Amino acid sequence: MAGSPAGAPRPTIRSVAERAGVSKSLVSLVLQGSPKVGEERRRAVLTAVEELGYRPDPAARSLAERRTRTVGVVLDDLRNPWFVDLLDGLRPVLREHGLRPVLGDTRTEPGAVRTFAELRVDGLVLVGTRTGPAELDGLARVAGTVPTVLAGGRDEVGAAVDVVADDGAAGVRLVVRHLLDLGHRHLAHLAGAGAVGRERRAAFERAAAAAGARHAVVQADMTEDGGHRAARRLLAGPDRPTAVLAANDVSALGVLAAADDLGLRVPQDVSVAGYDDTSLAALRRIRLTSVDNRSRDVGRRAGQLLLDRLADPAAPARTELLPPRLVPRRTTAAPPPGAPA
Repeated sequence: MAGSPAGAPRPTIRSVAERAGVSKSLVSLVLQGSPKVGEERRRAVLTAVEELGYRPDPAARSLAERRTRTVGVVLDDLRNPWFVDLLDGLRPVLREHGLRPVLGDTRTEPGAVRTFAELRVDGLVLVGTRTGPAELDGLARVAGTVPTVLAGGRDEVGAAVDVVADDGAAGVRLVVRHLLDLGHRHLAHLAGAGAVGRERRAAFERAAAAAGARHAVVQADMTEDGGHRAARRLLAGPDRPTAVLAANDVSALGVLAAADDLGLRVPQDVSVAGYDDTSLAALRRIRLTSVDNRSRDVGRRAGQLLLDRLADPAAPARTELLPPRLVPRRTTAAPPPGAPA
């Protein structure tokens, strides 16, 4: 590439047009990848771009198109590996269509959604569950003005918001059935927060009750530390369950740590299962039984739903629930001898 000499004016779309012998509008069409331009003139424009070292000005392009070509991706805790898995599915879809994802973590940036709206992002992807009524109210107001998709959550954040998630109730039924088939009749659930936590808790209680199994629910917060504290109380008591389903993989790690603190073997003394099937669950030293909630597929579908929403802002909102699957590993087995049948 020849480029511009040091100190020379930065090449513009006008200089590219003059070098190629075409109009500025035709140069714009070529740069946008339009199929309406003939091959000969396309080659002339691209040759001029290469020779001049022209690079489009993102700010000028945004002003001309009245778009920033950015998408605000709002997480509630970037430390959870489930979010990373979902982003692996979302990012390629956005980038393939010229959109740049910009991340905001509401744990450290409570006003991330408002900031993105002020920056005039083209759209928002809200990842995961939200917890407080004030946050939900703020999200609903922004979602009324910015095309928005909720990925992996089930919160009510506005009538025009598309939703894609796994079928959480079906996933819980899969893991409860797995534990029942192993012979467990005394189950416990470490419940999570937000709409996702409530959905999984309700599904656990229904499935356990329908099977006639003894069951208990302890509220946790979907963090490892919260799972550890709740599991210590649960497993130290005289009426210890033989199997524990945590609301997510991160809190399940807290259960494993609590069992180790108390000298309990997993799965010989107590079985432990998680939810989300994150990269942590598959680690060789952990091998956690979990529910694959299709995080990458959720991310891909969220990206496509946002593209559809940008193309037709007035279209009816859609909700898509992807079928989960159980991934049994070494943390679940038959209950210990002498456990109630």
